[in-house]
Amino acid sequence: MGNLRTILIMGLVLLGYMMWVQWQRDYGPAPQSSPTVSEPAAISVQPPSDTADLPGLAEAPAADLPAAQPAPDAPVAPKAAAAAAEAVTIRVTTDVLDLRIDPVGATVVSAVLRNYPVHLDQPDIKVELLERHPGRLFVAQSGLLSRAAAPNHTTPFETGARRYELDAGADTLEVPFRWVSDTGLVVTKTFTLHRGRYDIGVRHTVENNGDVDWSGSYYGQLQRNVPNVDDSAGFTNPERYSFFGIGFYNPDDKFEKIKFEDVAGDPFNRTTTEGWLAMIQHYFFAAWIPDSASQMTYSTQTVPGDSGPRYIARAVSPARTVAPGGRTDFDATLFVGPKLQEVIPDVAPGLEYTVNYGIFTVFSKPLYWLLSHIHTLVGNWGWAIVLLTVLIKAAFFKLTEAQYRSTARMRKLQPRIEQLKERYGDDRQRMSQAMMELYKKEKVNPLGGCLPILVQIPIFIALYWVLLESVELRQAPFILWINNLSVRDPYFILPALNAIFMFATQRLTPMVGMDPLQQKIMQMMPVVFSIMFAFFPAGLVLYWATNAGLSLAQQYYITRKIAAAG
Repeated sequence: MGNLRTILIMGLVLLGYMMWVQWQRDYGPAPQSSPTVSEPAAISVQPPSDTADLPGLAEAPAADLPAAQPAPDAPVAPKAAAAAAEAVTIRVTTDVLDLRIDPVGATVVSAVLRNYPVHLDQPDIKVELLERHPGRLFVAQSGLLSRAAAPNHTTPFETGARRYELDAGADTLEVPFRWVSDTGLVVTKTFTLHRGRYDIGVRHTVENNGDVDWSGSYYGQLQRNVPNVDDSAGFTNPERYSFFGIGFYNPDDKFEKIKFEDVAGDPFNRTTTEGWLAMIQHYFFAAWIPDSASQMTYSTQTVPGDSGPRYIARAVSPARTVAPGGRTDFDATLFVGPKLQEVIPDVAPGLEYTVNYGIFTVFSKPLYWLLSHIHTLVGNWGWAIVLLTVLIKAAFFKLTEAQYRSTARMRKLQPRIEQLKERYGDDRQRMSQAMMELYKKEKVNPLGGCLPILVQIPIFIALYWVLLESVELRQAPFILWINNLSVRDPYFILPALNAIFMFATQRLTPMVGMDPLQQKIMQMMPVVFSIMFAFFPAGLVLYWATNAGLSLAQQYYITRKIAAAG
């Protein structure tokens, strides 16, 4: 077959792949409604006095102090949570971030991404990645662990202002929070934000103005619950296929993904240097990236909450000792923002793995690299997709040329095949033998087009993931009626255009050896695919329509050329 067979096989492979993913989501392990929460040993924190309300803060032997102990597991008691919700937060704004920081623990309880509207028709409502709304908890916490006085994420801090804003002429903004103990320990937690950047420096400066040594560890953790997800959109909803869970990275084991529902049954625990942890969703993520020189212990845990289980991913440093009159700094980076593929590799090694291309990464990364460079030249993601499709067709031109030549030769043989049908009637065996002899005599290989199809299938699926996963294409406009390539075509023009190309391709494609039922099924394929494409993101359908149009033109040219040669 010609291009029609290519489209059919690609479509069937894609549908089979989607059905497999859908099956895994629908019938795979479901989240536990009431997970069993184990309470690991941890260093007791004093103060605050309300740590008795925090599960997991058990007494630990003094000998355990130098080790990297688990951080507190972070749930706030119901009364404390209600009070915290009403507490005044500190607002911090830059050109790309609008943060709310709770003075209790200096916890980032809200992070609004100022350049990313939720919907184009409501441009003033921006994506809120971190939040502390009922049923939608997602916060970034950090603190210190010690047998002596030390502030954790439940400890009130003091700050000099209620609002901080990056000045027009400045590139850096520092937001300090301060805590002082009765024993002379001073801890300053400083957030450092930069113009145009989503990575935030977080430094805990410990000054020991007391009379005895102070020893303690640093921890940073992300905590969230998982809201109910609307699955009504089925396989045409990209949110269903993008990874949603926890990620850990270190240079030895590379990137490890953990689904939220797997945390309770199989907690993660690993000690390594140059690592980081993240909570990832479609297009966006938050990550704690400790100082690369520090050896950190990374772990996961679940704790009960009013709106279902809460999932925690944390990093804990080894203990340090600060002599009287001395000081030390615990440095880390908090990233809260989009998966910008040109930016995140510079924030931390391996951070690009948060972009979920799955098993097709080896193809998807080069395709995105090429697509982004084309976009740099043309300035429009839609035209970049069109030009990328042209380049892919050019790369496979020789392979598809052989396919279309085979199709054109079979088209020339169609009158003789019809004569064979009349001669042998319903004797299928003799009919098949006669057709094989005819193919052999005329040097036509009916399977000659299979190789180009097999080669293009992984490229197509890899490009499918590039278009679904790239936040750069989110809400990107094309031309005229298409103002968002990441959602369906509002007027279904691209699906209709693709159907026209498929119908035209059918006119050039001989349906040799097919019975009437098979021919009717093939004739219905343009309609079936157009209905399916009507709900796909416009960027994907743009690729399909462009590919179908180029294939039609190529097949038409080769068919006319062979026909003219007699």
